[in-house]
Parts: sequence; C-alpha cells; structure tokens
Amino acid sequence: MSQSVKQLHDIKFSVLDLAPITEGSTAAKSLANTLDLAQHAEKWGYNRYWLAEHHNMPGIASSATSVVIGHVAAGTKSIRVGSGGIMLPNHAPLVIAEQFGTLESLFPGRVDLGLGRAPGTDQLTAFALRRERRSDGQDFPEQLAELRNYFKTSEEVGGRHVHAIPGEGLNIPVWLLGSSGFSAQLAGQLGLPFAFASHFSPDNTLPALELYRSSFRPSEVLEKPYAMVGVNVLAADTEQEAKRLATSMQQQFLNLIRNNRAPLQPPVDNMDELWSAYEKAALEQQLGSSIIGDADIVKEKLQNFLDITGADEMIVNAQVYDHQARLRSYEIVAETAGLK
Repeated sequence: MSQSVKQLHDIKFSVLDLAPITEGSTAAKSLANTLDLAQHAEKWGYNRYWLAEHHNMPGIASSATSVVIGHVAAGTKSIRVGSGGIMLPNHAPLVIAEQFGTLESLFPGRVDLGLGRAPGTDQLTAFALRRERRSDGQDFPEQLAELRNYFKTSEEVGGRHVHAIPGEGLNIPVWLLGSSGFSAQLAGQLGLPFAFASHFSPDNTLPALELYRSSFRPSEVLEKPYAMVGVNVLAADTEQEAKRLATSMQQQFLNLIRNNRAPLQPPVDNMDELWSAYEKAALEQQLGSSIIGDADIVKEKLQNFLDITGADEMIVNAQVYDHQARLRSYEIVAETAGLK
C-alpha cells in the first residue's frame, strides 16, 4: 500500500467505549463513567462515540447497546453516537430498525448504526439470545438488506406490509464492522463505510483495507471508500505510567484466553508474574497494534499507523481501570491529534 500523505490533524478521531465494569465496582458506576467520558470527548473534539454489544461479560456494561446509546446522546449535544457495533445476527432486523429509528427521531442527525456479524459472546449465550441456531452469521448479507429496506420509504421498495415506525424514511448511516475480509468486501460492494477492528485483529488490517478499497463501488451513500480503523491507545504523562495502565487491558485479554470472565482488573507492576511465555506471545500478536506511551510516543505511533493504513478516521479504545486516568489518556490523544 502506498504511503499516506495524511497528517493526524487531517483525519477525524472517535471513541470506542466498551463501558468497562472494574473490579469492585458496578454497572451503574460504569454507565455513569461512560456518560462522563462522552461529555469530555465532545468537549475535546472527538467526532463520534460508539458503544459495543457484548453479552455475558462481567466486565462490560453495554449489552443493551441501544439503551446506552440513548443515555449518551441525551447527556451530550453534538457528538455523533452509535454502535460499534450491533451484532445483527442476535436480533430481528425489524427490531434494530425500530430502535435506531427511535434514536434518530430523538437525536436527529447524530446517530450511527455500526453492524457486525459475530455473536459478541459465547455459543451458549448466543443461543440464549437467538433461541435457535439458524443464524450463524452466514445470512448476514440478507439480514443487512432487510434492515436497510426498513429505512426506505414504501415507494422506494414498491410497497410493504411491515413498517419500521419510527425508522421508515429516516437517513441513518449504516457502517459495516469487521475483523476479517468478509465485511470488508461486502462494505465495498455495497458502497458503505467500513470500520476495521485493528485493536484486536492487527494482522488482518492491511489485507482487509485493501479488499475493501479494491472492491468498492460508488453508491448513493459514498462516492469513494471511507475506512475507519480501531486502535488501542493507552496514553499517560510518562511512558512508565502508560505501560502500567496497559496491564489492565492485557489482563482482560489474558482472562479471555483462559475463559475466565472477570471485571476489568487494576494495573499490576509485572505481567510476567501472571502470564506464561505462550500466553504472552499470543497476547502480543492480538494486541500488536496497541499504542502505549507518553504524548510524544503516541503522536509518533499514531502517525506511523496512519501512514500504513491511510485511514480516513481512527476510533480509539482505552481499557483503563482508573476513570481519571482513562480521561487523561483520551485527552492526550486529543492534544496530539490536534483536536483540542
């Protein structure tokens, strides 16, 4: 891929919030922190604030994603709010059309609908959500088409018996999210914006972006490709402190590898006391694109990542145990990216 000539101040930055529930805290506190972070992100110049659908996760409070989006939108004024993403196979497309039609009716011009095809959980929980095993993500293109049709007027689709109210006739931007090539190619073919999960699938980033751009067909939505990449950024006033803060995220992934679901853990001084050599190697591969450091390091590595990906936008995830430290991390990113 050719080198980008973009600078950090040329692109938009957004926030991906997994609404972390920390060890010893509650979902109520997590959701209060989410709104506080969103209000700060709006003040600092971030473009959008997305929440992710996960289920049966003791460390994530955003399972009822549409409800939390409404909570954030009601407490902010201008920042875009949306899903990063809604796992469409978990839901009837009509229900999502109605939920996001309602959000768009309440907060016009501010709502994004980011869609993924993974379950966002384990298979037992997926069955509890879906009640049957038919939808394994393979029918995602058909579900997507059904959902998008609900947003069209009856005249556009030639009449219909089932209407999404609210929803019908509303202009709600639909994004496809992915960590592999499937959604990248589909987003390109449909002319939709695409968000790639570089923050946990770094090795697939460049192939997926290339596939998206090469398969892109102009549509009524976009004339040219628009790619957003997810990136873990743990920033602090010193590199040493940033590395320490990052151990909470590392423990979270370590617990996932061990199938040990737990709240977000406090940082530790030495991860080598917790992981094996194999686990460390696995984590370093999965978290390989993470940016950890002080403002200078963050600025340099963000620019390097932009040079490599040519992204149009970056969406930043920061799993930090202490809320004030998490705020500071996002503030440093805003300063280094020229948002403030």
